[in-house]
Amino acid sequence: MIVGAVDIGGTKVAVGMVDENGRVLAHVDFPSDPDNYAGALQGIIAGLRETSRSADVAISGIGIGSTGPLDAFTGQYGLVDFLPGWRDQNLPQDLARVFGVSAAMENDGDAAVLGESGWGAGKNKPNIIYVTVGTGIGGGIFLNGRLYRGVEGAHPEIGHQVIASEGPVCSCGFRGCWESLAAGPGLALWARAHAPADYPDREKLTTKLICQLARQGMAWAREVVDREARLLGVGIANLISLFTPNAIVLGGSVMKSADLLMDGIRREIASGCKFVPADKTEILLASLGEHANLIGAARVWHFRCGEAAAT
Repeated sequence: MIVGAVDIGGTKVAVGMVDENGRVLAHVDFPSDPDNYAGALQGIIAGLRETSRSADVAISGIGIGSTGPLDAFTGQYGLVDFLPGWRDQNLPQDLARVFGVSAAMENDGDAAVLGESGWGAGKNKPNIIYVTVGTGIGGGIFLNGRLYRGVEGAHPEIGHQVIASEGPVCSCGFRGCWESLAAGPGLALWARAHAPADYPDREKLTTKLICQLARQGMAWAREVVDREARLLGVGIANLISLFTPNAIVLGGSVMKSADLLMDGIRREIASGCKFVPADKTEILLASLGEHANLIGAARVWHFRCGEAAAT
């Protein structure tokens, strides 16, 4: 049972073959084409054919995880900031027609939570929330063995919960959203504004550099990291209070510095959440590694068209 997996990001497309145990057999990636859907489609088709030949396998189905907004049930794209030329296009329909197999697509956050629940840190846990912290904050919610969907199948935007109403303006229209404060750009922006006056490279500060400086013992960088941990902890505590899941799984580029953040996150959670059994919610790191997005995309097909759909 080999699934052709497609991960669509704002700048990159990854394509590969994933077996029934979540193992990536072959993969390729290439820049996404934001204005030319037809060209991108041909690249994806070529990538699927190339990786199926490389792995010497036949494709049983195709799973897609993609930046959105998108309609997971019709397969149609909405107005995606990163992919303006893809609006109203239907990738799963087009790939199903070319390859003669079923295809399914989910928002990339939902694909990620399906991957972690099926083959990763959340395996055998009926209620998990996946949170990715990178350029933005997003994720997916998996409750009672089912993917949580809102009205008309809408994807919940967990990064746009308001943490500090007097905080910076967010693209969603509110101030002080979790994403605007605690995603990588927000962290770096705050660090640049609060670095010592004599620090020479404040405009070059990135999340990665700040964490490196904190590990080297620079006190102000440690303060930035501690603030980040508190902000992440508040948002996670909100999710625990709302959903009381078995586990919250954390991934994304900022969580590559989890060794600096996890203790502070756990302290923040422990300081609140008094009315739910927060100590029963495990705080885990994503476990699927560098190909997590492809593995999640493959899991979309299993969940929608494979064994989960058959139960």
